[in-house]
Amino acid sequence: HQQEFPQIYPEAGWCEHNPEDIVNSVTECVAAACKQAKVKEGDVAAIGIANQRETTVVWDRNTGKPLHNAVVWLDMRTKD
Repeated sequence: HQQEFPQIYPEAGWCEHNPEDIVNSVTECVAAACKQAKVKEGDVAAIGIANQRETTVVWDRNTGKPLHNAVVWLDMRTKD
């Protein structure tokens, strides 16, 4: 199961995702997959997440909230 979410382009050559959108999409995908498999979400021991390339996000250890939007693989900030 997969779910798309919006790309954010704050400047030319930059591409980000809202980390909360990533978390919400995983939560919704797990719920849909469990429903389809007819199992309870609490019975799932682990999940795997794959994407096309690299996306990086930093979370605050104390609050569990993201410190910034996720920097997406097609972001050009580190090109040079």
